[in-house]
Amino acid sequence: MARTAPDITVPRLAGKLAVVTGASDGVGLPLAARLAAAGAEVVMPVRNRRKGEAAIAKIKERHPGAALSLRDLDLSSLTSVAALGETLRGENRPIHILVGNAGVMTPPERQTTADGFELQFGSNHLGHFALVAHLLPLLRAGRARVTSQLSVAANENAVNWDDLNWERSYSGRRAYSQSKIAFGLFGLELDRRSRAGNWGITSNISHPGVAPTNLLAARPELGRTKDTAGVRLVRALSRIGILTGTIDSAALPALLAATSPDAHGGRFYGPKGFGNLSGAPAEQAVYSRLRSGDDARRIWEVSEKLTGTSFPAVRVTVP
Repeated sequence: MARTAPDITVPRLAGKLAVVTGASDGVGLPLAARLAAAGAEVVMPVRNRRKGEAAIAKIKERHPGAALSLRDLDLSSLTSVAALGETLRGENRPIHILVGNAGVMTPPERQTTADGFELQFGSNHLGHFALVAHLLPLLRAGRARVTSQLSVAANENAVNWDDLNWERSYSGRRAYSQSKIAFGLFGLELDRRSRAGNWGITSNISHPGVAPTNLLAARPELGRTKDTAGVRLVRALSRIGILTGTIDSAALPALLAATSPDAHGGRFYGPKGFGNLSGAPAEQAVYSRLRSGDDARRIWEVSEKLTGTSFPAVRVTVP
């Protein structure tokens, strides 16, 4: 029996400007497509222009009237992040939706960003943190919805506070968890600070469950010469509809979080199927590792220092 694909209704987004990182591949591609199909103009910051152009062509095959454009971005370089911020601020257009979706996962050996940070922490969290800081005036002007894309790995392990860059004892999996925990803490803290400072931004977090993306596929630039056993298993399970979702279904939680009038700031959205691994999107309980206001404040302050960026000072009260 063919499974029934979950879906949601996306409100009309005509006149809205959306920015989606990681939109040329994985769940970011259908996410950008759905936003564009609903009438939003979608900016796709990419590291690989050729891949980005192919993604736009693919989207326009299904949605000929889609408004999409590329900008250059390498989240592993704070210089590149700052340059994108300068470019978009120069265009001076309010941003209404920002989805921090791009990510890198478990290189077999420890690697670093252009700025010397452990690659996953530097790209998945610090790069996005700095991007929001650089875009803050445009996000405030658009009273934006900001959605930070996490992973089920944010429900594992912990932040390695004594060695954030994993210089002493590297574990790719634990470093990946840390990057997503940090990003989740940031996403929730952004909503608290926006409320306290009247920034007008609504921030929430999401996760895609498990789906056959290319995060664990062959990535020679990461030192991974062939697909992992994990991604091969996920692909097989996805084909027969067991436990895992599809790439299209995995995009739905972030799409819901970023667009639905029923999605709220400070909330967490993911699949509601068994183990929250697949199925239709819905609000779910915030992972235990993301509930500490003290941890959120700490990662915020550390991230400002490491990225050389700053946000307006506000006083946040955490229940």
